[in-house]
Amino acid sequence: MQTHEKMTVPNPPAPTDGEQSFRNDATNSIAQFVENCNTEFSEEDYDSFLSRIQDPSYLPTMSMQELYSTTFAGRPPVIDGLLHTGAYLLVGAPKVGKSFLVAQIANHVSTGQPLWGYPVRQGTVLYLALEDDYQRLQSRLFRMFGSDTAEKLHFAIASKQLGKGLAEQLNQFVQKHPDTCLVIIDTLQRVRESADTYSYANDYDATGQLKRLAETNGICLLIVHHTRKQMADDKFEMVSGTNGLFGAADGGMVLYKQKRTDDKAVLEIVGRDQQDQRLYLSRNQQTLAWELIEAETELWKEPPDPLLEKLSVLLTPERPSWSGSATELREALGAEEAANALTYHLNVRQSRLLNDCGIRYQNQHTRSGSRITLTLAT
Repeated sequence: MQTHEKMTVPNPPAPTDGEQSFRNDATNSIAQFVENCNTEFSEEDYDSFLSRIQDPSYLPTMSMQELYSTTFAGRPPVIDGLLHTGAYLLVGAPKVGKSFLVAQIANHVSTGQPLWGYPVRQGTVLYLALEDDYQRLQSRLFRMFGSDTAEKLHFAIASKQLGKGLAEQLNQFVQKHPDTCLVIIDTLQRVRESADTYSYANDYDATGQLKRLAETNGICLLIVHHTRKQMADDKFEMVSGTNGLFGAADGGMVLYKQKRTDDKAVLEIVGRDQQDQRLYLSRNQQTLAWELIEAETELWKEPPDPLLEKLSVLLTPERPSWSGSATELREALGAEEAANALTYHLNVRQSRLLNDCGIRYQNQHTRSGSRITLTLAT
C-alpha cells in the first residue's frame, strides 16, 4: 500500500532571475492563501490541489468553518500601532520633513528603540534614499543621531524600477538579510515608470506591485510620496495622483504643517490593521528629528483574553512545552469552551498568544486527528 508523506505547500525562495514567483501569480490566489497558513497536505491532496488551481474555471472558496480551522502565520507589527506588514504610503509636501521622519523610523527599527513610546520590533532596514547622495545622507544622519551607528540599517541611492528589476533587487536583499522587516522607498516616483498621465488603474497597479513585494517577503514597505498643492479638509485627499494609490495600500500617513515655517507638524495615520490616529509633532531644532507632543487618539488595546491567560500559566520554564489533543488541552485548562471552539479560538489568536505571552502554537492535522503543540518562545 502506497503511503503519502505529509507536506505543506512550499514557500519558494524569492526569485532572482526575473521569474515571477508562484505566490505572485494573480491566478493562484488560493496558493498564496495556503502559503500564508500552516496547512498540511498529503502528496495526493497536494497534486489534486495543483490540478484544481490550474483549471481556468476554478474559483477558490473557503467556508467559515474551514477559515476558522486554519492557522495563519503570525505577522507581528514593525512599530506597534504605526506600521505593520504590508505597503504603507507616507505623503507630504516637498521639504516638509518626510526624509527626516523616515530616517528616524529606520534608525529606531534597526536599533529596536521605541519610537515616541510605541514598541518596535528590531530588524534589518533597507532605506532607498533615491533623491539623495551619500554625502547628504552622511551629514543628515550625523546631525540626527551623532556617532552612534546602526549595524542593521542599510542604504542605497539608486535602484531599478518596478517591472524592471526592483522586485529582484529587494528579494535578493531579503534573502541575504532574512531578518529584514522594513524597506523604505524614497520616493515612489523614482521607482515607477514615467507617464504623461496616471490613471486610477496605473496608480493602483503601482502600489499593488509594492504590496505584493511586501507580502511575499513578510516585510513592511514604507513608500514616500508627495501631496498636491491644493488643500483639502480630508488630508488624504491631498495625495498627488488618484485614489488608486491608497486603494491598494495597507495604510498611509500624511505629514503636514499649517505654515511652511512652522517647527510643528501633524501626522495623520490610517490603516487596515490599526485605528486612525493624529499625532502632533515638534521639530528638534538641533537634530531636526521629530518629537511627539501629544497623540489625539489614545491607542485602543484589546481586553484581556482569559484563555490566553490560562495558557501563560500552563507553560513555565520548568515545563516549556505541552502537546496533546484539543480535548486534553481543554481538560488541562479547565476551559468551558468545547474542544472545537477552543481550537478555533487558538487558530485566530495564535499571533497574540506569541506576541503577548511568548508561546508558539501549532495545530497539526493527521489522519488520526489534530494535535496541538505549545512551546515557550526562546
